[in-house]
Formats: sequence, structure tokens, C-alpha cells
Amino acid sequence: MSLVQTQQLTKIYGSGEMAVTALDHVSVKIDAGEFVAVMGPSGCGKSTLLHLIGGLDRPTSGQVLIDGTSLGALSDDKLTELRRRKIGFVFQFFNLIPVLDAIENAALPMMLDGMNAKQAQARAREWLVRVGLAKRLQNRPDQLSGGQQQRVAVARALVAEPALVLADEPTGNLDTRAADEIAGLLRQVAEEWGRAVMMVTHDPRIAAYADRIVFLKDGTIVDETRLNSKNGQDAEMVMGKMHALAE
Repeated sequence: MSLVQTQQLTKIYGSGEMAVTALDHVSVKIDAGEFVAVMGPSGCGKSTLLHLIGGLDRPTSGQVLIDGTSLGALSDDKLTELRRRKIGFVFQFFNLIPVLDAIENAALPMMLDGMNAKQAQARAREWLVRVGLAKRLQNRPDQLSGGQQQRVAVARALVAEPALVLADEPTGNLDTRAADEIAGLLRQVAEEWGRAVMMVTHDPRIAAYADRIVFLKDGTIVDETRLNSKNGQDAEMVMGKMHALAE
């Protein structure tokens, strides 16, 4: 069974004449160790899909299953617990706490889940070293580059050993070099560390690091493409598909 499944997932905002359908009967699966990018025009439902899979919002109809558990069947407390333990989040603007250093920022999810500070920080140190920040452990966010801040965010997403990492435009606030490095790191998260990764992006070059790209338009899946290179070399082909969607 796939780690992530959505079944006829629908999200409607508003009602009556003001109703807007953000997602319309979307069914998608993601396996453990698979890196899936989601692309499409602005307003097509990319972030809505990510938020529903992450349990940050609830669908109008349909369901999301994470490792066989239906999110709709969980109470708010149980849903919060599942998010902390099975899902890691990476956002465009890093969302680091300015007064905390890299270790303290990365350790937060474990401390919120009840682990003592010493153990949580030891776990955070391990992941920060894995993502290439061994020499920046005591640096605060204002002492780090954008790419380094996003690496801290990736370590924070992984510190609870989640099965799934959700990344919403993770390279949107980075220069080209740092963006490629973060895309390569997410590729590593899936390929070497066995996590399922779903990434929303508007950048064909970054999407081309994925195993598979799901294209959305007007809230529905209009195409799925499996990539061969997985290192950004198929960016031109991905760009062509995006142009076709925009027509």
C-alpha cells in the first residue's frame, strides 16, 4: 500500500454563487522513498492539495490516508500528534525562530512532542550534520545564508523521523545555486533516507529533480510525468508541459 493516498479529494471554499472549487476529485498516491513534485498555474490547487495531505486543512469531501490512517477520522489532538510524528514541513520562508540557533530551531518539534531538551538537541545535531551544517550548529538565522536557513528547516522537518516530508515552494526565496542545492537535498531525503517527499513548485528546473511530476489545472490532475534523470536535466521538457497547460 502506498504511504500517501488521496481518494476523490475535493475542497470547496465558500457556498452558493460564491463557491470556489480549489480541488476537484483528486486521487494521487505517493510511495515511501518517492519524490513527487506538484506543478500547475497559479490558483490551480497545488498548495491546497499539500495542506490537505498535511492535515492543515480538512477536505469538503474525499479523504487523505497517511500510512493507512484516514486523517478525517482523527480528532484535532490525534491529528496534531500524527503531524508531529509522521509529517515534516518545509516552507518557502524557512519559518525559523530568530533568537534560536540552528540546533535549537531544529530540535523544536521533538521538544514540543515531549522529548527533553538534551535528547532533542542531540537528534537535531545529527540531522544538521547530515544536511551539511556541521560548522553552523550555533548560528542564529541572521548569521546564515538563505540556503543554510532552508537546510536548518529541512533538518527540523526530519528530526522526528517522519515518513513524509511536505515542501511548499522550498526554493522560492533562494538564488539559483542555493535552489539547486536544496532540490538535490530533497532528492537525497527520498533516495537515501527513504522518506516520501511531496514538493509544490513553480520552477520546472527544480521540479525536474523529482521522480514524478503531477500537473494540476483548475483543481484537477491533467497530467503525470515520470522522469528518468532526476537531477534537473529534464527541465526543458517540464517547461514545455507547463507552457502547454497555460494555453
